[in-house]
Amino acid sequence: MKVSTRGDYAARALVSLSLHADAGPTSVRDIAERTGLPQPYLEQILLALKGAGIVRSKRGVGGGYVLARPPEAITLADIVSAVDGPIAVGDFGEPHKDGACDHEGQCVLLAIWGEVGEHMRRQLTGVTLADVRDLAQGELPWPSWKPGDTPVV
Repeated sequence: MKVSTRGDYAARALVSLSLHADAGPTSVRDIAERTGLPQPYLEQILLALKGAGIVRSKRGVGGGYVLARPPEAITLADIVSAVDGPIAVGDFGEPHKDGACDHEGQCVLLAIWGEVGEHMRRQLTGVTLADVRDLAQGELPWPSWKPGDTPVV
């Protein structure tokens, strides 16, 4: 699986919100300026994040977006799933449980693809928005994990 531009932009917007949480609601324009993200696309992403309960919005003067939960309670898996849907390598189906495969190699590969998707879910669930914020502020050492490791944040 490849994290989409939409997933990356969502994470970047939320890191910005977490870095400036003390300032209160942040306008889409301010988030776009701070992150270099295109404002119209960012508006769509924030609406998806709002629908997933990750951000809240306040209308009017002094309005904008705030995190709906503490950064420690928002994982990268939450963010990616909110804007990209379920985390999976592909939509190949489930392996046969009785050992009967329709085609040569199909069941083995379906099981492998499923495990790869589960590994990615575990990796993204192991990193919170607070971890990313703290990394961005230099409060945690730069990530040093390799594929197969548990995230070190």
